[in-house]
Amino acid sequence: MKYAIIAAGNGSRLAKEGVTAPKPLVKVNGEPLIDRLIRVFCDNNATEIVVICNEEMTDVQAHLAHIHRHGLAGKDVPLRFIVKSTPGSMHSFAELSQWLTDEPFVLTTVDTIFREDEFKAYIDAFTRAIGNGVQAYMGVTTYIDDEKPLYVGTDDERNITGFYDTNEANCVYISGGIYGLHPKTLRTLDDCMQRNESRMRNFQRALIADGRKAVAHPFTKVLDIDHASDIEKAEQFLNSTACGQ
Repeated sequence: MKYAIIAAGNGSRLAKEGVTAPKPLVKVNGEPLIDRLIRVFCDNNATEIVVICNEEMTDVQAHLAHIHRHGLAGKDVPLRFIVKSTPGSMHSFAELSQWLTDEPFVLTTVDTIFREDEFKAYIDAFTRAIGNGVQAYMGVTTYIDDEKPLYVGTDDERNITGFYDTNEANCVYISGGIYGLHPKTLRTLDDCMQRNESRMRNFQRALIADGRKAVAHPFTKVLDIDHASDIEKAEQFLNSTACGQ
């Protein structure tokens, strides 16, 4: 299983609220966001972890270079990282895609917060789903704490029927920003890039338009770190689940 992390945003909202660290190095429970994802991915059989960060993030570049050379917490990390500024998340995905052509992979943004036990269950289920012809296995949640959620339409078997900016289809779920994908979906990405699209939600819609079998996998909560207050919210969530509450 490969993993890919989009860490190319500037974290401008965090900076305006007084958070001085670049988003990938923002700490939740004392652990940088990028380190947390890399650690969790290594714990879930990562054959390679590919990361993109922007050209302005020199601290992040140095941090990734250190992990590449020395590993993380005493363990080697199969890390590859790209330094390139892009106009949007889909362009960042396209830059990563050249190393994602040979086996199933999971893609997230750097600030995605989830329970580690739920993520392991997701990876196990994704592995089974790929064997059953699923090409897109998407993490979803009923928990809405997003300024612009992407609603996910599903049938009774959690097959995804559509993605919506508003809840026009009485959807139960929103996207959690966790994408489990078969390499065949990169053809859809290429077509989106040819059409000069730039948002990941348009890629998700294109998966359905292309007839790719997409299935939703529920998480109890998935949080993003967009505001300073989200850091404390994420710590409370992770610490409460760690205590079994």
